[in-house]
Amino acid sequence: MSRIAKSPVAIPAGVDVKVNANKIVIKNKDNELVLNVPYGVSVQVVDGHLEFSVMDDKKESNALSGTIRAIAANMVQGVLEGFEKKLQLVGVGYRAQAQGNILNLSLGFSHPIAYEMPKGVVVQTPSPTEIVLKGSNKQVIGQVAAEIRAFRPPEPYKGKGVRYVDEVVMLKEAKKK
Repeated sequence: MSRIAKSPVAIPAGVDVKVNANKIVIKNKDNELVLNVPYGVSVQVVDGHLEFSVMDDKKESNALSGTIRAIAANMVQGVLEGFEKKLQLVGVGYRAQAQGNILNLSLGFSHPIAYEMPKGVVVQTPSPTEIVLKGSNKQVIGQVAAEIRAFRPPEPYKGKGVRYVDEVVMLKEAKKK
């Protein structure tokens, strides 16, 4: 069995977990997340912990058990605390402005970009060159951040573009005479 799947996921106070035949529902008073469990992995609630096990001896089931355990742990953390991803705009005239669930970006193109946030994602712009994404689903937050970054990824000569706050961009040396 996967080493990751052997460690149980603790269910903190204030988080309600329901396990059906092939579904895990994790919720608190504000958020609710649902995970479909594939065939070959069984999930049980035992003494305030989620425990994962493999139902057959297939290699895929063994790998999936660790993956499902990691996703469930992220869901518990997301429902309890939430996740946050920060992006930074580097470049002259690059601006971001949040209006409700729409993010307006000015990235040096001939037209502005209006990106609509999916359900469960909150966007904030503390300054015109900073974007903060918050939500309870880690996968969705990462996907939205990657899509925003893809509009103008950092270029290798001056480093202009949209980047993650902790991202290190390796700059190339310019041509020499």
